[in-house]
Amino acid sequence: MEHVDVAVIGGGQSGLATAHALRRRGIEPVVLEASDRAVGSWPRYYDSLTLFSPARYSALPGMPFPGADLDRYPHRDEVAAYLTVYAAGLDADIRTGRRVSAIRRADGGFEVELAGGGRLAVGAVVAASGTYGRPHRPALPGLEGFTGTVLHAADYRSRDRFAGQRVVVVGGGNSAVQIAAELATVARVTLVSRAPVKFARQHIGGRDLHFWLKRTGLDIAPLGRLLRTPPTQLVIDDGRYRAALAQGAPDRRELFTGIDGTKALWPDGTREEVDAIVLATGYRPDLPYLTGLDGALDAAGQPRHRDGASLTHPGLTFVGLEWQRSLSSNSLRGVGRDADRVARRLAQRLTQS
Repeated sequence: MEHVDVAVIGGGQSGLATAHALRRRGIEPVVLEASDRAVGSWPRYYDSLTLFSPARYSALPGMPFPGADLDRYPHRDEVAAYLTVYAAGLDADIRTGRRVSAIRRADGGFEVELAGGGRLAVGAVVAASGTYGRPHRPALPGLEGFTGTVLHAADYRSRDRFAGQRVVVVGGGNSAVQIAAELATVARVTLVSRAPVKFARQHIGGRDLHFWLKRTGLDIAPLGRLLRTPPTQLVIDDGRYRAALAQGAPDRRELFTGIDGTKALWPDGTREEVDAIVLATGYRPDLPYLTGLDGALDAAGQPRHRDGASLTHPGLTFVGLEWQRSLSSNSLRGVGRDADRVARRLAQRLTQS
């Protein structure tokens, strides 16, 4: 069996940032990526996706985002290309097509089992597999009986297939509003959420919001450890989405009270034919390989950790969790800081062992 010091599970932005931080400390990790490319989930996001942070605030440690205009908002494909170049420049042992199926305790460390065969003996594990593989599909009234099209935002690509249809988009965050506004250019769309959409201005005093988050320190404030539940998400808007909702394209309503075949039942008692429902309801940490480590996850499948360090299994760490430590933990601009903290902690552990 091959022995390695640290196995990093996931070769997306979190895993790559972790590999960079570990190598800076003289540790040569093995990065295990399930897909055939070390770019994470970016190629699978919807076609029109653009970042809400400018290029100058969207880079991983050690490599600025390319291009002359650092105030632009990079497209999905730009991010994928950036991560491809970043991975190539790491000179790290990145193994694609290696899906981790289970992790167990073994001899003071861990044994990593790979799907299709193969095992690694490792001293420490960094779970950096993100959330995209586990779309959150909440229990909504009557949804199981809907006979039209239901898909999660993870499976949404473009507006084309919905032209002329009646579509309901569920959610109140950035992706929900962006998808609903895009669909409203070709379809009749309602955005439904349990609470009104809350907006944050993208530009304040002539500066992008992320400038102020950095200037004030809010971007890195260790608020994650204080939060029992994530705060209500704000939709970052340059004015276009607020205007679209004000014009009813899409319109916004309270969540439907039930579904009868293809008919949505609205709180005011009306019934309406609906062709498709898009669930832009977020994601949860994708960590099925940790279910064999007793106590690593809570009953909801959430990792039990403090600042990325497992509360139950020394040597098990996490990178890329939403609100892991701060507002920016699960982002290109912020994941490097959490990766550096985890790498420093693991370097100390390996030195002492």
